[in-house]
Amino acid sequence: MSDFDVDLFVIGGGSGGVRAARIAAGYGAAVMLAEEYRMGGTCVIRGCVPKKLLVYASRYKDEFEDAAGFGWSVPEARFDWATLIRHKDAEIARLENVYRSNLVSGGVEILDSRAVIEDAHTVRIAKTGARVRARTILVATGAHPTLEPPIPGGELGVTSNEVFHLGRLPERILIIGGGYIAVEFAGIFCGLGSRVTLLHRGDKLLRGFDEDIRSSLGEAYARRGIDLRLGRTVERLERRGDAIAAILSDGAELVVDEVLAAIGRRPNTAGLGLETAGLEVDRAGAIPVDGCSRTLTPSIYAVGDVTNRANLTPIAIREGHAFADTVFGDKPTIVDHSLIPTAVFSTPEIGVIGMSEATARLRGEVTVYKTSFRAMKATLSGRDDRVFMKLIVDAASDKVLGVHIMGEGAGEIIQAVGIAVTMGATKADFDRTIAVHPTASEELVTMRTPFVVKHPQAVG
Repeated sequence: MSDFDVDLFVIGGGSGGVRAARIAAGYGAAVMLAEEYRMGGTCVIRGCVPKKLLVYASRYKDEFEDAAGFGWSVPEARFDWATLIRHKDAEIARLENVYRSNLVSGGVEILDSRAVIEDAHTVRIAKTGARVRARTILVATGAHPTLEPPIPGGELGVTSNEVFHLGRLPERILIIGGGYIAVEFAGIFCGLGSRVTLLHRGDKLLRGFDEDIRSSLGEAYARRGIDLRLGRTVERLERRGDAIAAILSDGAELVVDEVLAAIGRRPNTAGLGLETAGLEVDRAGAIPVDGCSRTLTPSIYAVGDVTNRANLTPIAIREGHAFADTVFGDKPTIVDHSLIPTAVFSTPEIGVIGMSEATARLRGEVTVYKTSFRAMKATLSGRDDRVFMKLIVDAASDKVLGVHIMGEGAGEIIQAVGIAVTMGATKADFDRTIAVHPTASEELVTMRTPFVVKHPQAVG
């Protein structure tokens, strides 16, 4: 008789854990999965999916205004926050049920409880106290928003968890941060009619992105009426009646109705019992793993944000699938984290794959192609929105090293372009591709004149 109750015990019902559980069960493994909150994890419950629904909602204001230029007479539109949140919640509940149904139909046993590791093969179910012996344990507990460094009065604000459940649309909101979450919610609240102040300690938004993208987004947000406060921090928050006062590092004081802190996330490793299995987390609180997602304890693996490798939902899914293929499918698979297409659902939207110009120049000589133009739709709407596109090409091999896009549909465009770049496409491949006209994306295959051919120093 086997010494184990199951072949695989998964801790965490988010994107990575669910994918791993389903694929492993498909290979014939006996699988249990424990989730203490709601099935679907950050992405489905309080991340990518509800955020994208709010992004859609925020862009209708522009559509109503733009319609006049095309001959439409649109009555003054009114927005109701409660209706949006109610419909969003209904869709999230539906998706959670889909996740549950897919696991059950795939043969995975679900435990609605926190699970704690007791040794290399034993997991304790917090709700019942029962212990499960597993041949393999997979940790896929994700991450949570943090306020680091702490701000005095920080409890007066909300994080990306609570922002989806605000009781009302704030008339004035301060958003602290300059990454994905901060810039996306700045665009959302601005589009819905809030007066938005976006405060970031750096001199530009989106650290790590190409410098042209960073500058272009800052300019676009300023044009949209977002109050950018760069190079500053919040010293403290104070309650002022029904409002919140934010005292800034430059001595300025902002009075707002809501504060969203979007300045960091930490892996969910506290209280998991990792130390009982001989595991230590790194300085960020993440679980160190090798290329196959195995920890220093051979029977324990980890995928997704809890490993702090590349914290994106598609990466967690790919890591979970690769884990199951490797351990249960006899198909050793290592996920390549070096080339990841990604989108920032700001307004205007951003899509990126590959190296920034600065990174590419550190590796050798490059040729840069870029263009900025008014979108065709804006010629009649009168909106002052710009589309920006940039190609980074290795001068020696002609290989496309990076593609950077800002404008409507950038996320959709970069997914398709990502296929070509992942396959190792050259600029010549782009050039011989026939353009689809009239589209914005045709610019990617019609740019012929290098913006910069040679530059002795790295940019940015």
